[in-house]
Amino acid sequence: MTDLKLVIFDVDGTLVDSQADILASMEAAFSAEGLETPGRDAVLGIVGLSLDQAMAKLAPEQDAETLGRLVEAYKDRYAALRMSGGAQSSPLYPGLLDLLRSLNARDDILLGVATGKSRRGLNALIDSLDLRGFFVTTQVADDHPSKPNPSMVLQALTEAGVEATNAVMIGDTSFDMDMARAAGVRGIAVGWGYHPDEALAGADVLVHDAAALERAILTLLGE
Repeated sequence: MTDLKLVIFDVDGTLVDSQADILASMEAAFSAEGLETPGRDAVLGIVGLSLDQAMAKLAPEQDAETLGRLVEAYKDRYAALRMSGGAQSSPLYPGLLDLLRSLNARDDILLGVATGKSRRGLNALIDSLDLRGFFVTTQVADDHPSKPNPSMVLQALTEAGVEATNAVMIGDTSFDMDMARAAGVRGIAVGWGYHPDEALAGADVLVHDAAALERAILTLLGE
């Protein structure tokens, strides 16, 4: 291990505002099964979970076969929207590109991702936003148990060669903050995402804009 610092970002609701695509994809999936689509708050409330767990929470009365079709229909629709929408489909939140560039330019800070997205979805998003090469470690739902299990963060620490005490996890949901705590890293919650502020009480810091986020990162990392 080294004295390098690691900043791990959630994606949906933290780096990018993907709610339009998420809601449209969920509508397409449920409609394909002839089911009533859950409300907006219910759908956004499960963002961050792996898709199989999210569907099980949204449609607990459905059998495994139906849930599997819902998951696949969602993935297909989401991928189609990403292809047609490009960078505008899931835009970065204000100030986040400058923040990523600032952190990436430093020799002492590494960047990572821990997301409930699939590898296919994350790669497509990174390419559309021209962020290839920014992240030294990218952890996705394909390879880990769902948040808040700490597996994603622990693997990110291992791949980056960074101690938990030298890392922070940034996210917009209680799942992110619970995952951070379980992995022994500090958690920074952003208030512009999909869980309300009152659900983010487990965070070490709660911020509401990119400038405050940068200050919180540097403070928690000892600057």
